[in-house]
Amino acid sequence: MAHRIIAQNRGKGGPTYRAPSHRYKAPLRHAGKNDSLIKGLIVDIEHDPARHAPIALARLEDGEKVYMLATEGLGVGDTVSWGSGGAVKNGNTLPLREIPVGVYVCNIEARPDDGGKFVRSSGVQALVIGKADDGRVGVRMPSGKNKWFNGGCMATVGIVAGGGRGEKPFVKAGKKYFHVRSSAEKWPRVKGVCMNVIDHPFGGGGHQHCGRPKTVSSGTPPGRKVGHIAARRTGKWKK
Repeated sequence: MAHRIIAQNRGKGGPTYRAPSHRYKAPLRHAGKNDSLIKGLIVDIEHDPARHAPIALARLEDGEKVYMLATEGLGVGDTVSWGSGGAVKNGNTLPLREIPVGVYVCNIEARPDDGGKFVRSSGVQALVIGKADDGRVGVRMPSGKNKWFNGGCMATVGIVAGGGRGEKPFVKAGKKYFHVRSSAEKWPRVKGVCMNVIDHPFGGGGHQHCGRPKTVSSGTPPGRKVGHIAARRTGKWKK
């Protein structure tokens, strides 16, 4: 019987493909609830060893300190707020229904009061594009897809800090090693055609070639589901 391919191992799960949660400084959840207003002061901008974006340490009015996702332009001494009724400015977190159309947002909640799930990577942003009569708010995600959210979902105004991170080359393997060590990424990745026939569907043969079609359907068994999965089209583009 053939060995498990990477897609099968990743689907099963395990420590190799699990983000190292013990290295995160703190869960970056929105402070308070969307029906109340809480204010805080930024006291420090810190590096999180398990993230690719900087984080900000804020001291709330009651003296409690919380970590938040830092946005571009946010600095020590700035005042931020969470909840309904806050000003629409960089770093503030408001319900989507109170954010005007055309404003960039990040750290969006999937449902009210879940703490923030979408648009949290360094340098990314989403755009509020419209509001429906039923209270939903349309947002254009970084992928270009339009997604509708509950108007009570909280979102932070601004763009996630740390943009341009991918423009700097790694130069050497050691830097790439420490980069992927902080995330649930399998590295180094080996080409399937380099493997033996028992390790991958594209393995084996007298020279490195697939030996079979690379385009497979979405219903293909897991041990064969590699290559161009459910491709919309094949062949060369004609100008």
